[in-house]
Amino acid sequence: MFTGIIEKTGSVTRIERKGADFRLEVTAPEILADVRTGDSIAVNGVCLTVTTVTASSFSADVSAETVSRTTLSLLTRGSVVNLERALTPTSRLGGHFVLGHVDCVGHIVRKAVQAQSIRLDIDVEKEYGRYLVEKGSIAVDGVSLTINTCNGVRFSVNIIPHTAAATTLDTKSAGDPVNIETDILGKYVERYTKPDKTVDEDFLRRHGFVE
Repeated sequence: MFTGIIEKTGSVTRIERKGADFRLEVTAPEILADVRTGDSIAVNGVCLTVTTVTASSFSADVSAETVSRTTLSLLTRGSVVNLERALTPTSRLGGHFVLGHVDCVGHIVRKAVQAQSIRLDIDVEKEYGRYLVEKGSIAVDGVSLTINTCNGVRFSVNIIPHTAAATTLDTKSAGDPVNIETDILGKYVERYTKPDKTVDEDFLRRHGFVE
């Protein structure tokens, strides 16, 4: 689990194709001191498992399923990526709960400067529009952001100068694809309030919401 607060950007140094899968190597020495094989690292918001690690780089395997749902297949040698290590029990939750399980690829339809910030208007796939909530949370390429406005499948976010400097979002342009993870809380609420679910006092007690 992650928070969407990017720790560092890294650089792709190698891509090894393996049929529909591939292995990705990323250089990012600043965050690897305590990383071990088997740890999770979010790369542009995609949760990957570290398969090998050195003092300056780590490698991770990318499955065909991940390739089909994210923008990772578009990476090339030299691509800059957003990186975040998984939460520890003492981590501050500065963003929101981000699982690193990308829902879909969205597309930037407009980029504009507003005062000192950058505004991005982004479209998502139709089935995920229902999870867009004004002032709710969303992860864009792994960056935790607040939705300013939303209408159907389109939402807007503001990128403050600090976020622009610490992530890859300032390099994005209209037409660029981005990884989108909607807030998991909305999915759980939807799941438990479907017509085939009865949400009553007994249901809440069985699931630990009331004593």
